[in-house]
Amino acid sequence: MKNEKNNKKISKNKEKSRKKGGFLWCLGVSALAVMLLISCQLFFENTLTGKGRFYTNTKINGIDVSGMSIAEAENVVLTDMLEGKNELEINLKSKDKTWTLYGNDFEVTNKIQPVIKEISRYGKDGNFFQNLKKEKEIKTNGKDFTVSYTKVLGSMDSKLDEIIKEVEQESVRASLVFQPNEEEVFSVDKGQNAIIVNRDKLYQEIDMALKNSKKVEIEIPIIEIENEIDLEELKNSVGLRSTFSTSYATSSVDRKNNVKRALEKFNGLVVEPGQSVSFNETTGARTVENGYKSAHIIVGGVYVDGVGGGVCQASTTLYNALILADVDVLSVNHHSLPASYVPLSFDAMVSGSYSDLVFKNNFDFPLYIKTFADSQKVGVEIYGKKLNDGEEIKTRSELVKILPHSGDRVVADEKGDYSSKILYKGEYFRVKYPREGYESKGFVEYYQDGQLVGQKEIRHDFYQPQDGIVMEGVEDPAPSMSIPVSDVKIIKPQKVTKENEDAIRAKLEKTNPSKFNP
Repeated sequence: MKNEKNNKKISKNKEKSRKKGGFLWCLGVSALAVMLLISCQLFFENTLTGKGRFYTNTKINGIDVSGMSIAEAENVVLTDMLEGKNELEINLKSKDKTWTLYGNDFEVTNKIQPVIKEISRYGKDGNFFQNLKKEKEIKTNGKDFTVSYTKVLGSMDSKLDEIIKEVEQESVRASLVFQPNEEEVFSVDKGQNAIIVNRDKLYQEIDMALKNSKKVEIEIPIIEIENEIDLEELKNSVGLRSTFSTSYATSSVDRKNNVKRALEKFNGLVVEPGQSVSFNETTGARTVENGYKSAHIIVGGVYVDGVGGGVCQASTTLYNALILADVDVLSVNHHSLPASYVPLSFDAMVSGSYSDLVFKNNFDFPLYIKTFADSQKVGVEIYGKKLNDGEEIKTRSELVKILPHSGDRVVADEKGDYSSKILYKGEYFRVKYPREGYESKGFVEYYQDGQLVGQKEIRHDFYQPQDGIVMEGVEDPAPSMSIPVSDVKIIKPQKVTKENEDAIRAKLEKTNPSKFNP
């Protein structure tokens, strides 16, 4: 009996526990259902319908949007920003330049809607308890969101592009600066670093600045890419290839002026690969207006005065420097008489009307020309890629043959050009001496470590012999007149023998003749 009572008691306790557990389970389900219902309602109202309201005490750009829908908030914020747009002032700086953009410089655009939507979701993207916590925080402390004025400024890209073009710069390679009149003939221009505007950062900085103020100042962010240069390597990439000078110590002041003036036109000249240069075009017309003066020139084998006399010494000096630098000479001509300041076949006669010195840079590097002059000599230096170690270039003149002259021609002074000197037959006046001529060749020789390794013939010239000219008076003397014996001796045709040929060659080794050789 006792056991039966205990079993009934246990059964009643179990029934009570079962009923209590069922009640608690129902209570939990009910609470969960309520939370789910509220969450669904919030989700439906705030997300699906797009008609979510802003929490109490919410501001955008200082404007209270509490309880407003997204569309309502967008309208009031946009209206306020458009009213303040013309008060905007954006100062962009880079180094020592400043550009100012004003609000009324921009077109109007509306890009605030996505931002307003994003703000409206604040405190509504978490779970139920997180949302409740943020809602309580906003209602208690308030929340002021900011929308940048960039969201109402149209044509921003085009406005900034104009400024960016002025700031950005392309890279300029380092280069040599040719300064022929300085002690250091070459210096190095380090070129120019590339400068690129960091556009993304610039937009971000403008956007952030216009969230907090209507008047902003921004240093334009740039990326500078430095040139990588080896200064020593650049300096060593060029050197003196040749130098040549001639003497004009005994020349007149006017002749020296002409020689120097012509050479000065080449001082500092840079000749690029493949470029051709004309002496006549570079120096210009030899006129008084261009600063040239009257001095001796050779016309038909005779020295006469002419404007620009002496310019051929300038062209000859340049010519010899060019061939010693192994530069291609496209056009060159010899004088009718050998020049006294260079060997045979190494003169360069120029005339504005029919003769020119033309050369071409046949290398893959620039050539730099420096000229110099003092009271005794003029010279030319050619710079470019250095010759190889131990390499040397020389010139050699070879007299092939002496061309004998035909002696004097006696010419009657029919026009009376020399009437102040001679009048009667038997009176003589020498105009010029006869001169022998020469067949000659010019060679360029190549040496390596003092040994001749090659040569080439560059000239084969004929300096034609010149007749002497003696003028004689044309009037018959009176029977009673006695004509004094003239001191002018008529020179017979030249005969070249082994003995005098050796003497002529020996003299030519020292200097080309400038006077008659008997």
